[in-house]
Amino acid sequence: MAAEFLVTEAEKGQRLDVYLAFKTLLTRSQINKLIKDARVLLNGQPVRQGYKIRQGDMAVLDWEPPEDCELIPQAIKIDVPYEDKHLIVVDKPPGMSMYPGAGHRDGTLMNAVKWRTPALASVGGPLRPGVVHRIDKDTSGLVVIALDDMSYYNLVEQFKNRTIKRRYLALIYGSMKAPQGEITLPIGRSKSDRKKMSTVSNRHKPAITRWQTLKTFNGASLVEAVLATGRTHQIRVHFSAVGHPVLGDRTYGLKALITRGKVAVPRQMLHAAAIGFIHPFTGQYLEFNSRPPQDMEHICSLLEAECYNNG
Repeated sequence: MAAEFLVTEAEKGQRLDVYLAFKTLLTRSQINKLIKDARVLLNGQPVRQGYKIRQGDMAVLDWEPPEDCELIPQAIKIDVPYEDKHLIVVDKPPGMSMYPGAGHRDGTLMNAVKWRTPALASVGGPLRPGVVHRIDKDTSGLVVIALDDMSYYNLVEQFKNRTIKRRYLALIYGSMKAPQGEITLPIGRSKSDRKKMSTVSNRHKPAITRWQTLKTFNGASLVEAVLATGRTHQIRVHFSAVGHPVLGDRTYGLKALITRGKVAVPRQMLHAAAIGFIHPFTGQYLEFNSRPPQDMEHICSLLEAECYNNG
């Protein structure tokens, strides 16, 4: 079978073999053999090994997915604010992965979507069909998933043009010096740990996060963050870089932040609170909002009580 993959803005700059290995769960050596055998076409043409993908590149892979690369439908309850035959908006709970990968073949958002909506887009990969953007496992909130190919390409284009609205809520350590502002530090792969992103990188891309403080507590703040760009881990990296990491962030925060006095923080306190986009078929602007999950609201209540008791 042929699998198609359209490179998004957030994905550009990677080696093609790394990109396709992540998309298909094949090894890089298997991908490179397919490239050598001309079974990978890029924009309709054979491609050389080591090619670095660009935004808008279309990779077509002549490949038969193994049985364990099939997306299995599972009857998992999910919160769906909107659904039609073209797309679905899901309010993802914290602790749920977006799609299957190494170490988690089931129990993901896409397993649940497959059960609810068997007719999915054919592009995006066998385990993540129609996925045009993602949020981390421990981040909660709204995502939009295309259910047909035209909607997928249209939404990818909206992300590329930065016309999709994304608003997040985050609990951060300490308080910012001003009530609002923007962080414009570039983001790229960390020099010391390739699994992490950093504002200090040999190969970085522009990144802009606009923010405003909604509430201050004793040693923490609730902020609203709006993404003007869509870099990997952007909000977490940006706030960590300016000395105010997201509470409970074990990757970019301080381990001491997981427990603040009597307030235990079980995960990174980051929530995708709003998403807005143009419907690919109707042309209507749609916007959806989501309240923070119970654990985040609970942490806010505890922080507020701690602030009151110490006041």
